[in-house]
Amino acid sequence: MIELCALASGSNGNCYYIGNERDAVLVDAGISTKKILLRMDEAGLQPEKIRGIFISHEHSDHVHGVRVLSKRLGVPAWFTQRTLDALKFGEQPELVQLFTPDRPVTLGSLVIHPFLKRHDAAEPCSFRVEHDDWHVGVFTDIGEACSKVVQHLRKCHALFIETNYDEKMLWDGSYPYHLKNRVASSVGHLSNNQAFELIRDHAGPELVHVFLSHLSGENNRPELAEECFQSLTDRFNVRLTSRHTFSELCRLR
Repeated sequence: MIELCALASGSNGNCYYIGNERDAVLVDAGISTKKILLRMDEAGLQPEKIRGIFISHEHSDHVHGVRVLSKRLGVPAWFTQRTLDALKFGEQPELVQLFTPDRPVTLGSLVIHPFLKRHDAAEPCSFRVEHDDWHVGVFTDIGEACSKVVQHLRKCHALFIETNYDEKMLWDGSYPYHLKNRVASSVGHLSNNQAFELIRDHAGPELVHVFLSHLSGENNRPELAEECFQSLTDRFNVRLTSRHTFSELCRLR
């Protein structure tokens, strides 16, 4: 059995829980420790099972709570060296471990597979978490789906996939032109349509659950992301995550 839950997902903060009966990890800690622990309690998740916090990159919506959370739980925060170097000194936890992209990390009964992705950060990574032949992916903050993303996607049974923006909302919106270009660039974010095409064309035969994640508060709406994926709902269980609360707990058995 493996269970997963988005404790927070959006441009205002991200934190994803993946675990089993004995062990769990968090991917990113972009909201406060208080909110993370409160949402875990409300979702029926046990903080004492957490063995580590894996940080995808140094942007504040992914690291805001990591220093305090690592200390509170007494577990290490895992970074690449370049991501750690990119953090301001005050954000660095006392308990730190380093991982290397493409080298799996085993924590208890979980195996975490980190891999590089395209995003405008020092050394951005996404993750596939494995337990007993179940595979869960956390694929957010991706400007363009490279071969690594496709390779790991094909193995997933469940997936948090970035649907950051609606293209019309972005280009018609109030962002300055340089920021619109950054979001839509190959090192920015995936749009609803890009994420749809990625899942439609490259999902493996085992994929069941697709969580639409990391929605922009300014350039997307939940109903637009859902509408974009409507034609895939006969193949997958498509669900939304939230910027403001935890998602429904999902169990794979």
